[in-house]
Amino acid sequence: MVSLSTISSNEGSTKERKRIGRGNGSGKGTYSGRGVKGQGSRTGTGKFNPAFEGGQTPLFRRLPKSRGFTKWNQVEFNVVNLCDLAELAALNITTVDAVILAEHGYIRKNGNPLKVLANGTLDVAVTITANKASKEALAMIEKAGGIVVLI
Repeated sequence: MVSLSTISSNEGSTKERKRIGRGNGSGKGTYSGRGVKGQGSRTGTGKFNPAFEGGQTPLFRRLPKSRGFTKWNQVEFNVVNLCDLAELAALNITTVDAVILAEHGYIRKNGNPLKVLANGTLDVAVTITANKASKEALAMIEKAGGIVVLI
């Protein structure tokens, strides 16, 4: 029968702690692994500053200060260009939204709003549903006979 008194750890799974400062016969006597002199050999003098790099100029002083600020409410858009819409139109896809763009690998499915930009040309009428579009992109899509539905 198994009882708490018969349970033991597996062989080699535990290691006895190193007893330092118990005489030279132990192999860890005299300086007890602290070396000779210096801050590391003293008791109660504290540790090194985490930024201390042995006298070398620390990393935080070598790097330039970051300037400006980051807007806390900044909105990142998934961007699609007119050349991407033209590629989809070549595949006979004339109604485009974020789901279709994500399926074909033009944007990632991360829930960011969609913006259409005017990089490239478009000759086919395409209906696109997006959150934003540049003025040039709107003009070029409408010129090709397409429609932009802004959400």
